[in-house]
Amino acid sequence: MEESSFTGLPTSNLLGSVPAVIVEGDNTTKHVVPDANMQIFPPTTNGGGDRGRGGYQTLGSPTEAFEQQPTNNWRGFFSVSSYSQYFDVDTDAVMTRLISSFNPVGGDFFSKIDANPDLYGLIWISTTLVFVLAALGNLATFLMQKHADSGTSWSFDVSYMNTAAWSIYGYAIVVPVAYYFFLQYMGSNASLVRFWCMWGYSLSIFIISSFLLIIPVEILRWIITLLTGVASASFVALNLRSYIEGNDLSLSIIAAFFLQIGLAVFIKQNWLVFVDLL
Repeated sequence: MEESSFTGLPTSNLLGSVPAVIVEGDNTTKHVVPDANMQIFPPTTNGGGDRGRGGYQTLGSPTEAFEQQPTNNWRGFFSVSSYSQYFDVDTDAVMTRLISSFNPVGGDFFSKIDANPDLYGLIWISTTLVFVLAALGNLATFLMQKHADSGTSWSFDVSYMNTAAWSIYGYAIVVPVAYYFFLQYMGSNASLVRFWCMWGYSLSIFIISSFLLIIPVEILRWIITLLTGVASASFVALNLRSYIEGNDLSLSIIAAFFLQIGLAVFIKQNWLVFVDLL
């Protein structure tokens, strides 16, 4: 009796009452979650002007991150931190690439460095070659001066270091850059980092040949120079051909071959002209 009297009361006037919800249909909005994508935190900005636009970086390969930088982002281009990823290479990888550079007919160097091209070889191989050439050049002048006049004091000639630095560094940096822009102009998908990596490792054979040129037989020096030049030139030309396969750029491959030959002759003629007493 009491229960029926309570149910008959008008519920709309009761304090705190909640009207019943009538479900007319399935109006639930479905939210589709996009594919998960790992990102780098903290978000980066380009000069403070892009804070509201895509501030996170998507993880990718080092080469893609380098080559996809905006063309007008010169601050990142000249930043040392932008290139630190290209020195993140272990000893086994460096040794494998060094051994590959001594195989002039392999033609598979780009496939070995495709996942992680490095600039370690470019810097350290070029620097080692610069110091070797400067040291051997000064050794030649020292022995020649002692043979001519043993009483005269000898002093280190820093000009050998300067000449070796601008010639070796200039060649190892400028030639790949020139080929990069040329192939880009010709419509080929060139990679500057990969070119720097290949040309850097191509100089490793000149370090060994520099010591062999101490042998005091001129004809033997020329044989060593030509063999070294042909080996290094073949390494560059065959790998360059495999990289731009499908494009009719044979003239550029021939030019790269003779550039390496010219470098071998240039090294021999400018530093390693030793007298027979050596």
